Amino acid sequence: MMNLPERREMRISDADRDDVAAILREAAGEGRLDLEELDERLSAVYAAKTYGDLEPITRDLPQESHSAPRTPSRDRFGGTPTSTMGIAILGGFERKGGWVAPETFNAVAFCGGGVVDLREARFSGPQVTIRAYAVMGGVHIIVPEDAEVHVGGLGIMGGFDTRATGTGAPGAPRIVVTGVAFWGGVSVERKATEAELERRKLERKEQRREQRRQLGQ
Repeated sequence: MMNLPERREMRISDADRDDVAAILREAAGEGRLDLEELDERLSAVYAAKTYGDLEPITRDLPQESHSAPRTPSRDRFGGTPTSTMGIAILGGFERKGGWVAPETFNAVAFCGGGVVDLREARFSGPQVTIRAYAVMGGVHIIVPEDAEVHVGGLGIMGGFDTRATGTGAPGAPRIVVTGVAFWGGVSVERKATEAELERRKLERKEQRREQRRQLGQ
């Protein structure tokens, strides 16, 4: 059985960094941190790689300053699957956008490549199993940041990328990736939606602009 890393050792996402940055800005607005401390801690936040790196940054701040955690959407489950298979033979396939993912999805790439993007998908059930078969090709799977993910599979002169494996948020979908990679590869990536990535980019620009304005006063 695969041993999952402790939470302190798990890699964090941009969303986690943004949550802690919001806590720091709130604390600075309450007078708990001065501008120099805020700048130092924000630098530490965006340099952090694991939950363990984030813990000491807000350890001395009171609980009431902490922002409420994100909760998963309640309407992401249910519906009739719109696709149960993707096949790429000397070509490619994509499943992305607002599609309904089935409980089992088969992805086959033979001398080609396929993309299974679950970030904006609805799920017909609480768990989806993706059976990926990559023969001299590749399958790339993009999962929501809050999902519980388990990656396995057999690699024969190929392999499965297990870095996305980890626990998820309460109520989030459970995604299991398995299959065979022969002279090919299956990659799994946690990633926010394009709209959310753009929102964070604009928010960081605004934060930097506000910090420069405050430092210039």
